[in-house]
Amino acid sequence: MEEYGTVRIKLNELIAQAGISKNKLSHKAEMQRSQINNYCNNRITRLDIDVLARICTVLNCSISDLLEFVPPQDKD
Repeated sequence: MEEYGTVRIKLNELIAQAGISKNKLSHKAEMQRSQINNYCNNRITRLDIDVLARICTVLNCSISDLLEFVPPQDKD
């Protein structure tokens, strides 16, 4: 199977920049703390657009601030 790259979630960096705690983010975004941790640790296999919208609204960021495409590594 070919390697297509991956999408990295940069939530940890955005939380640090915003100076907000995970608990406060989970409260304001109406998310469980465990869900925040899964996003922070890139343990999400299917992105939920409603969750992404809530995170972007609370952190006042754009989707491109939150998600990064990491291209595949060359195998040459």
